[in-house]
Amino acid sequence: MIIPNEERAFMKGRPVGRLGTADGSGYPHVVPVCFAVGGNTVFIPIDEKPKRGDPRGLKRLRNIMENDRVCLMIDRYADDWSDLGWVMLRGRARVELVAAELHTAIELLRARYHQYRDMALEERPMIVIDVELCTSWGDLSVRPPAVAKPG
Repeated sequence: MIIPNEERAFMKGRPVGRLGTADGSGYPHVVPVCFAVGGNTVFIPIDEKPKRGDPRGLKRLRNIMENDRVCLMIDRYADDWSDLGWVMLRGRARVELVAAELHTAIELLRARYHQYRDMALEERPMIVIDVELCTSWGDLSVRPPAVAKPG
């Protein structure tokens, strides 16, 4: 099992990850993403939130087409540093330009994010990551995301 159960449970409790890609020359690009995990595969939709121009032209998609090695970081920050924890997934990604055949992935995403229930994810691109390596650090206990306290 590439993604151990403790890491899997931690990721399930974190709503956002940060996807790292690099273009063909190695220039990095990192964006926050919604995601779902099925087995040792991660699914990242290109949803209907506003994008500049055609979503198929997004930098993350262009990068994956030039360089399929990616990293997904899922973390928890807390003012109490004994609560810090993260899971990092590395692997190879591909872009499915029309996600219609990814029924299970779409079901996982809709179960995880109520916002996706009314989106036509089947008609949009989806990033699919085949995870090759999972590393983690810190406190991976499952608890709800912290709410920022006014300063």
